[in-house]
Formats: sequence, C-alpha cells, structure tokens
Amino acid sequence: MSAISSAAARSADNSLPWLIIAAGSIIAMLTFGPRSAMGFFQLPMLADTGWDRTTFGLAMALQNLCWGLGQPFFGAVADKFGTWRVLALSGLVYAAGLIIMAFANAPIWLHIGGGVLVGLGVASGSFGIVLSAFARNVAPEQRSLAFGIGTAAGSAGMFLFAPLSQGLISAFGWSDSLVYLGVLMLLVPLVAIPLRGNASSGRQSEMQYKQTVGEALREALGHGSYLLLVSGFFVCGYQVAFITAHFPAYIGDIGIDARYAVIALALIGFFNIIGSFSAGIIGQRYSKPYFLALIYLARSVAVAAFLLLPQSPTSVIIFAIVMGLLWLSTVPPTNGLVAIMFGTRHLGLLGGIVFLSHQIGSFLGVWMGGYLYDRFGSYDPVWWLGVALGVFAAIVHWPIEERGVVRPAMA
Repeated sequence: MSAISSAAARSADNSLPWLIIAAGSIIAMLTFGPRSAMGFFQLPMLADTGWDRTTFGLAMALQNLCWGLGQPFFGAVADKFGTWRVLALSGLVYAAGLIIMAFANAPIWLHIGGGVLVGLGVASGSFGIVLSAFARNVAPEQRSLAFGIGTAAGSAGMFLFAPLSQGLISAFGWSDSLVYLGVLMLLVPLVAIPLRGNASSGRQSEMQYKQTVGEALREALGHGSYLLLVSGFFVCGYQVAFITAHFPAYIGDIGIDARYAVIALALIGFFNIIGSFSAGIIGQRYSKPYFLALIYLARSVAVAAFLLLPQSPTSVIIFAIVMGLLWLSTVPPTNGLVAIMFGTRHLGLLGGIVFLSHQIGSFLGVWMGGYLYDRFGSYDPVWWLGVALGVFAAIVHWPIEERGVVRPAMA
C-alpha cells in the first residue's frame, strides 16, 4: 500500500493545477490584449487631435518603459504579499489609464494615461507575475510547458483584440473604444482570485533556498549567464514593440490597404499561440539557450527578407505568420532559465529585472520608430537596426549555461 500511496503522491505532484493555469491564462489574455492593439489607435487619434507620430510614439515608449520599471517592483511585491493583490491593482490601474487616454485633450494626458498608467497596469498583471505563480505550483520538469500555456494565452489576447479593437474603432470611434476596453479590465481582480498566495506558498515552497531580496539581487547580478540573458532580452523588446506600435502605419506608408494591418496583427497573434505553446514543449526537451539563439537569428532573417523582397499583401501575410511563430516564443525559455538558475523564491523580482531590459528595448524601438520616421520619412533605419540586434542576441545567448547557481549549502 505504501508503494501505491507513493506513486499516487508523485502523480499528484506532477499534475498541472488547471484552475490556477486557467485563471492566469485568462488574465494574460486580458492584460496583453489592449496594449498589443495600441497601433490601431494611432492614426485615428492623430487625425482628430493633430498630434504627430513622435507624440504618440513617446506615449507608447513611456508605456513600455513603465511596464519594465514596474515589473521588478510588482514582482517583488507579489513574491512577498501575494499575487492576487498585485493582479487586483493591475485591473484598476489599467482601466484608469485607458479611460484617461480616451479623453486626453493634450499630449500630457496621453502620456500619463496611455503611457504611465497603462504601463504600470500591464507591469502588475503581465507574464512575469502570472508565470511566477505558475512556477510555484508546478513540478520543475513541467514549468516550461506551464509557461508555454500562459504565454500562448497572452498571444491569444493579441489575436482576439486586434480585430476587436479595429471593430470597436470602426463602430464607435477610438475614444469610446478605449473606454470599453478599460471597463473590460475590471474583470481582472475577479478572475485573479485563484492566484492567491506568495512565494512561501505553493507546491515548491519547501524546496526554496532562503534569501533576502538583497542577497538574491547580489547573487543574480554576479552571475554571468543571467547577465547575458538580461542583455539578450533587450533585443526581444525592441523588435516586437516597434512592430506592435508602428506596423499598421508602415503598411499604409508602403501603399497596402489598411485592412491588411488588421489581418497581419491578427495572424501574428494566432501563430503566436502556436509558437509560444511549442516553445514551452521544446524548452522542456532541448537546450533553452541554443533555442533562444535560433529564435533571434530567425527573426533577423525574416525581417531582412521582408524588406529586401517585393512588398505586397501576400508578403505582409507571410511575414506576419513567420513573426507570429517567433513573437513570444522567447518568453517560456527565458523565464524557465531564470527559474533553473535561482529557483522560485524571488522569481517575480529576478524575472522582472530580465523583463526590465526587454522594456528598455521596447522603449527605444517604439520611440525611435516615431522619431526617426518624423526625421527621415521612413521606418527603414529602425527595421535594419532590429536585424543587427537580432544577430547580437543570438551571439550572447549561445554561451548561457542552463544550470542552477552553486550556493554555499550546495557546494
């Protein structure tokens, strides 16, 4: 009987906590959806207000920067005080930011609402918070799969909110559409209830190495593979944020019907689901650093081919499918590597620092997209810089070691 009981216990430990994963996945979908559709609001908003693309680009850049700056802080708060409290705050702040953006009558309100508050709302409800909760409640060998599911759900948000946002703008105008999206964010505190608990709870709590926040930071910032991971994730942010914010406008600039921008972002979202989930499975079986290097290299090849080959509706669709497969496929292996290196006790904080690098890249990608377009009348310099950065990211991920840090008690 004892053998049977032990086998049953192991089976229970290896089963996925589906209620937690379902709740976290819905939240990832809700919080990632509206911010991924911001590009659709650019042209109608600027047409009504008379602002230039630099103004809108700065707001989106601030959004990405505040997302990044807030991520380590909210991750540390969730680690200590509980995930639900942080997610509940996310829904309220996110809603407030979208509504202020809807009624912005001067650039400062666009920057505060759509920039700072939406950025903080995403920071407190994004992948880093949700995936940290997943990591505490699944066996280590299943983390990559759980991360893939959560990331795929965020990808589904992009797929759903691209046509939803465009449809709302066509039916009600950009301002009312932002209000409706803001009201939708008030669902987050309710859906987040199953994600109660902090870093001291969950299935893996007894396996955690006891550290203070300061000790965890010193350990991570002195770890070579972690620093390489931080530097490489900067590139991911630069590439995807630029496309999210500026691709709809770019489609119009090259003379392609605007409806293909909706189709393209929806396709990126759909194939992002496939790519993210597949990345979770691949990350369980193969080297995560090598896999990440190949993802970044493939992105550079895809962008270069899109720019060099004749551009048409067909090439836009093909580019969207390829980029969709590569879009958030970096998230499961990146978060998985942080958990392998340092465990889950301070995963919200340490994963948040990696994501801060991502968002600094996002800030530059979005802001430079608007600034360089207004200066040179073209997005080409930003595209080609992204190609070069993709090669850089592939190089820095290659030597990363996929193993836990050696600690005094483990030596």
